[in-house]
Amino acid sequence: MSTATGTARWNVDPSHSLVEFAVRHMMFATVKGRFGKVEGYIQGNPDDLTDAVFEASIDTASIDTREENRDAHLRSADFFDVAKFPQITFRSREVAKTGDNTYKVTGDLTIRDATRPVTLDVEMTGQGKDPWGNQRMGLSARTSINRKDFGLTWNAPLEAGGWLVGDKVDITIEVEAVRQQ
Repeated sequence: MSTATGTARWNVDPSHSLVEFAVRHMMFATVKGRFGKVEGYIQGNPDDLTDAVFEASIDTASIDTREENRDAHLRSADFFDVAKFPQITFRSREVAKTGDNTYKVTGDLTIRDATRPVTLDVEMTGQGKDPWGNQRMGLSARTSINRKDFGLTWNAPLEAGGWLVGDKVDITIEVEAVRQQ
C-alpha cells in the first residue's frame, strides 16, 4: 500500500470520463453511442484496488448516438424510458486482482427496474498530479451485457430475416478521477 496515495475517495471527473456502447444494427453493422453525463466515485487505494468500492450513476437522458430521432426513440418507453427511469446505476460488490494493474470488478448494474450482476474488466491506467496539485487516476473498463436482461426488449424483424437491433451490447468506460481532500 502506497503512503503517497493511500485509501481515499476519488470522484469521477465528468469532463474527462466517458461511457460508450456498441450494438449491432441490422445484424451486420455496428452503432455506437455514449452517455454524456456520468457521476461516481472510487473509494480505495489506486495502488491496490482489491478493497475499493466503485459506484456510478449515468443520466439516461444524456444518451447520444449522433442521430436525434434514434436518441428520442432510445429515451422512450420502448428502451430506457427516461421519464420513469432517469438513472443507470452500478455499485461494486467484489474486486479481484488479475494482474499488475488489472482487476475484475463485479457489481450490481441497474437499468430500468432490472438489477443484474455484471463483471467489468478494469485496468488502472495511471495516476499523478495535475498542474494545479490535484491527485488524479485513470481507469479503463469493458464489459458486455444482453440488453434483454434489463428490459430493453424492443425490436423489429427484418424482411430478409433477423432483427433490427442486436441483443449484445459492448460497454467501454474511460474514467479520470480526482482524489478528494
